[in-house]
Amino acid sequence: MADHAAEGGGPYRETAMGEAKAGPARQAAANAEEEAFFSRLYAEHRRMYAVAFSYLRSEADALEAVQEATCRAWVKRNKLRDEQAFKAWVLRITINCCMDELRRKKRVYPAERPEEAGPEEMKSSERIDLERALVRMKPKYRHAVMLKYYHDLTAPEIAKVLSRPEGTVKTWLREGLRELRGMLSYEGRGRK
Repeated sequence: MADHAAEGGGPYRETAMGEAKAGPARQAAANAEEEAFFSRLYAEHRRMYAVAFSYLRSEADALEAVQEATCRAWVKRNKLRDEQAFKAWVLRITINCCMDELRRKKRVYPAERPEEAGPEEMKSSERIDLERALVRMKPKYRHAVMLKYYHDLTAPEIAKVLSRPEGTVKTWLREGLRELRGMLSYEGRGRK
C-alpha cells in the first residue's frame, strides 16, 4: 500500500486521470448536443418569428422575442421530456416571451411612438378592423385563432403548443370565431 502511494498512485490519482481522459469525450458530447439543439431550433426560427410578429406587430420586438425565446429554450432544454414535442414547446416559449413583452409595454407609456423605418403597406379598413378585434378578444381565444388561421397549425398542434386538451382548443376556436364575427359585424354596422 505504501509502495502504491509512494509511486504517486492511489485512488484519487486514478480518478483524476480517468476524468482527464473523459474530459474531451464529455466536451465533444456536449458540443454535439449543443449543435443538435440549435440546428433543431434554427429549423423553427421562421415560425417563431412569424408567431412573434403576429403578437407584437413590430419587426424589432419580434426579433427580440425570438432571441429571448432562444435563450429560454436553451436554459430549459433539460425540461423537455418528449423530443416529439420540440416544435410545440418552442412555440409556447415564444408566445410566453411575446406575452411578457406585451405586459411590459402596458406598464410603459412612451411619450411618442417611434415609427419603424421602411415602407408601410397600405392596410384596408377590413384588415384594421380585424386586427383591432383580435386585440380585444379573450386571450385564450386569440391564441387559438392566431395559431390556426395565421400560422396554419392544426387543432392537435395548437393543443400541444397551448398545453390544453384538443377538445378545449376546438371549443376556443369555435367561440373565438363567434366572438370575432360579433365584433366585426358590430364595427361594420357602426361605420355605415
